[in-house]
Amino acid sequence: MKKFHGTGVALVTPFTESLEVDYKALKKLLNHTAKGADYYVVLGTTGESPTISSEEKKKILQFVKDNNSKNLPIVYGIGGNHTEEILEIIHETDLKGVDAILSVSPYYNKPSQEGIYQHFKKIADASPVPVILYNIPGRTGSNMAAETTLRLAAHKNVIGIKESSGNLEQCIKIAKYMPKDFLLLSGDDMLALPIYSIGGHGVISVLANPFPVIFRKIKEFVQAGNYTKAAQELYKLSDLNGAMYEEGNPIGVKYVLSLLDICTPLVRLPHAPASEGLKKRINTLFEQIKK
Repeated sequence: MKKFHGTGVALVTPFTESLEVDYKALKKLLNHTAKGADYYVVLGTTGESPTISSEEKKKILQFVKDNNSKNLPIVYGIGGNHTEEILEIIHETDLKGVDAILSVSPYYNKPSQEGIYQHFKKIADASPVPVILYNIPGRTGSNMAAETTLRLAAHKNVIGIKESSGNLEQCIKIAKYMPKDFLLLSGDDMLALPIYSIGGHGVISVLANPFPVIFRKIKEFVQAGNYTKAAQELYKLSDLNGAMYEEGNPIGVKYVLSLLDICTPLVRLPHAPASEGLKKRINTLFEQIKK
């Protein structure tokens, strides 16, 4: 699974002024992120997947496949809180050219650990491609315990986890006991380096949309054993990171991408565009990074 070592870019979905999918901007984004990406993550939460229709999802996935200039691996988001519906989506989706799916722990239902395990077991049994688990308690309302992750890691079709719990002790437990070929991926940009340091394999990143080269350098310095220089790269983004989520993701990162003339800052409801106050703070922080 070395194809998923390093940086996976959680791609945003660019929109036109009329809030249609902007494929011209998406191609620009693919070319830009290819400067540092090791793989693409298509239609995760950062891609505003809850507001993208099933027909749009098919077109976006196909577009990424057709415009993947470096032939990078593709991870595609298929998850939810209705297990049987997810199985239907897996069955109906053309996963040819997709290297793995990323599936979020069930949200809102707040299932038990046994429920989470059985949910993912069914998905892993049904999926024709490998499954990467996604734990993000801040969105789902429930945490997937390390013990549940490790139990699922024994499944031959479960290859890793995107850990966004922010709980380093939980991540350390996974790192300590996970199978040799299991992937531990940070779901938090600012924890990318700590996750690398405990034996993790990289990050699925929001800020790699505008700053792919910084994440490439972090990976390269880690591989060279130079954590001091890797930290210096990460520090470049530490002040900006909080602003990315202040009004919801991907509002902040889309505004940064608009400053780079890659796409508009527009988002679909229920998200609202960045406030003037947030824009002003991001402008200041962005100029500091450019120096």
